[in-house]
Amino acid sequence: MKPVQEDETKMLMQSVGCNLRKLRKDRKLSLEELASLTGVSKLTLGNIERGETNPTIGMMWKISKQLSIPLMALLKPENAISISRAGQGPKYDSDNPGWTLEPMFSDVREKLEMHRAYVQPHTVYIPESHHAGTMEILTVMTGTIELTIGDKSYTLNTFDSIQFSATESHQYKNVSNEETVLHLTMCYP
Repeated sequence: MKPVQEDETKMLMQSVGCNLRKLRKDRKLSLEELASLTGVSKLTLGNIERGETNPTIGMMWKISKQLSIPLMALLKPENAISISRAGQGPKYDSDNPGWTLEPMFSDVREKLEMHRAYVQPHTVYIPESHHAGTMEILTVMTGTIELTIGDKSYTLNTFDSIQFSATESHQYKNVSNEETVLHLTMCYP
């Protein structure tokens, strides 16, 4: 019998693949055209569409940015009512160890998405650049994070929040000895 997490990962990979294929076909793009647009190889895109690979957050950000869609358009199907329970949904690791993203909600019409991020102790995470005009709202749920936006740094503690232009270069740094949990809201133009 397969472990539950392995089954969930497979279902998630298939969901991402179906979402990407639908988006590509809705835009009447071939795999070659999508590869040229996103900078992700045709082979990799084909593997994603067939549910044969689990793409990283960085790769999915790259695809969503070039398609001008919220990241959640790739990650989750749209439902009328959704409940997001901490630790029970799909999680995506970044290319850098120590940063895990757990998608919560998305409203493609409103161009809004929410995520939980888990930042391990002494981890620095620098995200891919976001869509032009994207605003980010960050709330620290547990722990402390040092957020650098451009050349200014801000230390945020439990329940502190900040709103900023996510188009500007930024990085998250957990300077503590404990995991920090963040609530991220992305507002796309």
